[in-house]
Order: sequence, then C-alpha cells, then structure tokens
Amino acid sequence: MYSEIVSRDMPIAEMLARKPKGIIFSGGPKSVHVEGAPSIDDAVYRGGVPILGICYGAQLVAQQLGGEVARSGIGEYGRTALEVTSSSALFGELPLQQDVWMSHADSIVAAPAGFKVTARTDAVPVAALEDPERAVYGVQFHPEVVHTPRGQEILKHFLYDVCGCRPSWTMVSIIEQAVDQIRAQVGDEKVICGLSGGVDSAVAAALVHKAIGEQLTCVFVDTGLLRMNEAEQVEETFRRQFQIDLVHVKAADRFVEALNDIADPERKRKIIGETFIRVFEEVAADHQDARFLVQGTLYPDIIESGTKDAAKIKSHHNVGGLPDDLQFELVEPLRNLFKDEVRVMGEELGLPEEIVWRQPFPGPGLAVRIVGTITPERLEILRRADAVVVEEIKRAGLYHDLWQSFAVLPVVRSVGVMGDERTYAYPIVIRAVTSDDAMTADWARLPYDVLERISSRLINEVPGVNRVAFDVTSKPPGTIEWE
Repeated sequence: MYSEIVSRDMPIAEMLARKPKGIIFSGGPKSVHVEGAPSIDDAVYRGGVPILGICYGAQLVAQQLGGEVARSGIGEYGRTALEVTSSSALFGELPLQQDVWMSHADSIVAAPAGFKVTARTDAVPVAALEDPERAVYGVQFHPEVVHTPRGQEILKHFLYDVCGCRPSWTMVSIIEQAVDQIRAQVGDEKVICGLSGGVDSAVAAALVHKAIGEQLTCVFVDTGLLRMNEAEQVEETFRRQFQIDLVHVKAADRFVEALNDIADPERKRKIIGETFIRVFEEVAADHQDARFLVQGTLYPDIIESGTKDAAKIKSHHNVGGLPDDLQFELVEPLRNLFKDEVRVMGEELGLPEEIVWRQPFPGPGLAVRIVGTITPERLEILRRADAVVVEEIKRAGLYHDLWQSFAVLPVVRSVGVMGDERTYAYPIVIRAVTSDDAMTADWARLPYDVLERISSRLINEVPGVNRVAFDVTSKPPGTIEWE
C-alpha cells in the first residue's frame, strides 16, 4: 500500500482532501493523561474514513470517544499472550490464542459506548476493541512489528476488508518517484555522498547515481571506528567493482583524538557526527564546492533521534549528530523507508547480495560498542572480537537469520585465571537479535555450541579478554546497541 506519514496537527479537512482509504493512529511514548499529550481533532471520527488506533493510538480513540484509560500499575512489555474473545473484522479467521508484542504502561480499562471488546490479555481487559458501524478500531499491541507473528494479517484485514485497499504500490514506483525528487532538488549541482559500505549508504548512493550520474562523488571516511578490514572492502567494492568516483579519506587519528576521555554516549555521537561533517566540508572544497550531501538516513533514525511527539532514544550519526552550521543541503532519499524496504530497493537497483543483506552497522561505528572511553587498544580488542563473533555466526549458517550479531566491550575489568596465572582483563558481551525493522527486536536464541565456540575463540585469540557474556535483553526495554 502507498502510505504517507503526516503530523497529527494536519487540519482534518486537508487530511480528508487527500482522499485516504484509511487512517492509522500510531503508537507513542506519552500518556493520554499528561499535560500536552498528543491528541487529534475529533472531527476525524466524523470524516467517514476507517480508523485504526495502535497502542497509544488505541488509547486516544478510547479516551476521545468516552472510554476509560488508566494506569493499572501493571505494564506489558515484549511478547504477550493474547486471547481473542469476540468475532472481529481485524482478527477474521485467525487463532483465538496468539502472541503479540506489547509496550505500554497505561491500559484501556473500559471501551466507549458502541464499541465491543474483541481481545484481552491476562493483564488488561481491553487489548482490542472496535465499532464496525463507525469503522473505528483499536489494538493495544503492535501489529506492525515482526514480533507480532500474525500482525501483517491483522493489518491486511484492516486494509483489505475494512478500507477496501488493493496492493498496487511497487518498489519500481518508489524508485521512480525518488529519482524524480532527487533530480528536482539537485538540478545541475554537484553532490557528495557519505559512503560507509553499509546497506543504507550503498543504496542511497546507487539511487542518487541513477538519478544524476557523474554529478555524484562518493566519499569514504575511514574513522578508525570500523570493523575488521572494512576499509579494504569498501575500496574493492565501490572503486574497483562498480567504478564509482570514490574519495578515501583516512582520518582515524582525528576521530580518536576528538573522542579522547569522552564516555557519555550522546557526546560521542555528537562529536563523531560533527567531525564527520567537518571532514566532508574539507573534501567538498576540493570537489567544486558541492552543495548537497547524500545520507542514508532511514525512518527509524528519525524516530529514535526524536521528533515533535516521538521521544528521543538516541541521536543518530546522520540525524542528531549534525552541527547547526552545516554547510550542505541534505539529500536523504531513504528517510521515509524502513530497513526491509531499503533492502528490496537495493536488489531492484542491482546491488550485490553481500551488500544488500549485510547486517546493519551504526554510523558512529565501534565507538558506541565500547561502553566507556575510547582508546586505540580498546578499539583493536573490540575489532578483533567482533570479527570472531561474525565469523562464527556465518559458520553456523545464522548470519542471514539475524538482524544483527556483534561484540560489545564494557570498560570494566574482571579477574580471571589463564595459564595458572591471575588475569585482570575485559569482558566481551555477545549481542545477537532478530528483527524486521529495528523498531523492536528480540534476543536471538543462539545454540549453545555456537556460543561455546565464540567464547573459546574470544578468550584464546583476543588479547585482553578473559570473560564472555551473552545479552538476553529484547527491545524494548533495551535498545539493540548498548549506547
């Protein structure tokens, strides 16, 4: 389906003038009871357009139409057993018992007049509700995330059966629209693209190159915060294999010096983002004063960096880390897409599988996987440890089943015994998660023999490591990255 994300402040008349087939109220971090809580003009309920409220959106529907939302003292986070209690257009012929993904503190405790409750959980009496006559529906859980196994079917029921939509929007049409927008924005100006070698920047580069060709120069900044042999891989792939105009800037010393004695993760991200841009500005001066900077910003980056109504989880390198006096105009052709959509776009653009399906890597690199201050020694330990984790995950045939798998280095030391001698060295934390869009994630149940091989190799092959732990935290409540 073609969809547009709009602000809740959009006038309802303007919203309805776009002739939507349906309207979805998203989830959000607020309580409907706090001052300034996000709301919407209740004229939307009289517009004759089907409405689906998700999590906070469902609570808003209940509150505005006369139901009751309260904080019961029992929140629900993560995988939750749902019981369908009544026939429903949303659930159709789906099983009466199913798992869903929850993330809420407030709960709907009484449905508005005219609504029927269609599902419950052990903790909340109203997990789904609907008024078919007004075509208003609500679910307390998140059907849009992969960890609600039947969530896509629930959304299809709403889109197909309630709204009368048909699946006519294709990736080809997305690319065509993006190419037109890039050409309109850029014109004949020169453009620089920040190329990391990861899927986001690679797809952004391929898309912009399709739109403007030789107007594009790609710049690869070696921050010294990259994975093992990553600089060499970028050179081989983009300069030699794809014949892209690539500038390789070796700036590791500059980034490490800027991060000296910095432990706060937000300051790390800000410093890396600003240093990154300053390097770009210097390169741009040698490339005909390029006016535009391409970045592989995705929609989850925008959400997690904070918007008007979305809580700030962490600043992203290519969003919150940008300096106020940025000399470039940004071109962000992927900013309305999620990772799974970007991968499909990459395949459509003809990028090789090893790039399209590479696991995500944070813009600030290993700096946000060292929990504490950055030193060259810690970077080398983590780089080697991360290579071991990825090698063993690939050896086990699990790499493409996982959203991310990597090593984390907390800056603490613990006592160990190696070779009959006392050691005082770092732990390595193995992090492996499954996800579909990075907005939620579940910790991966790695086989014990895989964990054993990783642990053995880390302790035997990486100097400075004497302990290995495995992170079993999902998102929420944790985040995928440790910082």
